Amino acid sequence: MKVDYIALSVPIFFILIGVELAYAFYKKLNYYRLNDSLANLSQGIGSQIVGLSMKTILFFGYKYIFEHWRLFDLPHNIWIWIILFIGVDFFYYWFHRMSHQVNALWAAHIVHHQSEEYNLTVALRQSWFQGWFSWVFYLPLAFIGFDPIMFLTLSSFNTLYQFWIHTRAIKNMGFLEYIINTPSHHRVHHGSNPKYIDKNHAGTLIIWDRMFGTFQKEEEEVYYGITTPLASWNPVWANVHYWVELWQTAQKADGMGDKIRVFIKPPGWFPEKLGGFKSAPEIDVVNYRKFDANGTASVVFYVVFQFLIALGTGSVLLFMFAKFGWLTNVLLALFTVSTLLTCGALLEKKRWLNPAEYLRFILGAFIVYHFMQTGFSNQVVYLSVVLLLLSVILFIFLKRSLNHDQKLSSI
Repeated sequence: MKVDYIALSVPIFFILIGVELAYAFYKKLNYYRLNDSLANLSQGIGSQIVGLSMKTILFFGYKYIFEHWRLFDLPHNIWIWIILFIGVDFFYYWFHRMSHQVNALWAAHIVHHQSEEYNLTVALRQSWFQGWFSWVFYLPLAFIGFDPIMFLTLSSFNTLYQFWIHTRAIKNMGFLEYIINTPSHHRVHHGSNPKYIDKNHAGTLIIWDRMFGTFQKEEEEVYYGITTPLASWNPVWANVHYWVELWQTAQKADGMGDKIRVFIKPPGWFPEKLGGFKSAPEIDVVNYRKFDANGTASVVFYVVFQFLIALGTGSVLLFMFAKFGWLTNVLLALFTVSTLLTCGALLEKKRWLNPAEYLRFILGAFIVYHFMQTGFSNQVVYLSVVLLLLSVILFIFLKRSLNHDQKLSSI
C-alpha cells in the first residue's frame, strides 16, 4: 500500500512549529517573522499541490524499472531495509550536492535556501519543481531490485528526518555530530557566508560529507539566505526567478557552447564575455539588512485570514485528491495558489493586487457553483459561501487602509 507519510505528518509539523515558536517567545529569541514564515509555509503548500500528480507518475517510473529490469530479487528482511536506508541516504547526498553544483538543478533547489531566517517553517519551504528530476538519482536502487514501497517509505522518512534539523534552538549534540546530520550541520548548509556555501549536503548521515570533502563545522555566525536575496514574498516568482536569470544570461552569451554551459555549470559561472566566474561576496555585517516588506495591522489580519483559507483548501486537496474529479482538483489548486499570491502581494503592496483579487473572488464564486452542480454537501457549500462573502467584505474595508498606506509598488 502506497502511503504519503509526509502528508500525514503535516499536523505534527505544525505542532512542532508551535512549540519552537513558544520557546522563542519565552526566551525572547528573534527566530520568527510573520511575513517570512507565511512565505515559507506558502512554498510548502504550493510544493505539495504541484507535486500531487507528478508523485504518482514518478513513482511508477521507479516501479516500471523494478518490475522489468531489476537485477536481483531481494528479500524483505531487516538487513535489506538497513542497506536500502543507507542507499537512499547515499543517493540523496549526491542529488543534493549536484543541486548545488549544476545551475539547472540549483534553479529548482534555490527555493529552499531563500529564507533569511532559520526555523522549522524553513523545512517546509520546498521547491515546486525539484521532485520532477530528483527521482532520477535513485533509479540505481530500482535496477538493483529494492522494492518500490520500501523505497518510497525510506525516502519519505529521509525527508521527514530533515524537518527537525531546521532549528536554532538545538546547539551542539556531542558525539552525534560525527555521525548524523544535526541542526548545527544544517545551519551551515543554509549559510550564505562564503566558507559555508555548498557544504554539509547530508540527509540523515553526515558521514558522506566527511567522506567526500564537503563537511564544514559551524564556527562564526551564520547569515541565512542566498547570496543575492530574493527580496519578495511572491511564491511563484520564488520558483522561477533563477530560471529567468539563467535565460537572460544565456541570451547574452556568444555561441551555443556558452549558452548550454550557463545551465550546466555551477552557480556563479558566467561566460568570459560577461566577466567569468563570480565568487560569493563576503557578508557586509555593517550594512546587512533582511528583506522585511510588511503591511498595516489590518493588512496583516487579512493576509493571515487568507492564508488560513489557502491552508484549508490546500489540505482538502492534499487528502481528497484521489476522490475528486480532475476539474475540482484544478479549480482548488488554482484558488489555493492564487490565494497564496494574494498574501505576498498584499505584504509587498503590489499594484496588480486589486484586479487579481477580484479575479480570485470570481474564481471562488465559480468553485461554489461547481460544488453545487457536482453534489457536494450543503455544509461544504454553505461554508464556502460564508468564507467567500467574508473575504469580499474584508477586502472592501481593507482597500481604504491600502489607499492610506504608502504608494503601491510596481511588479
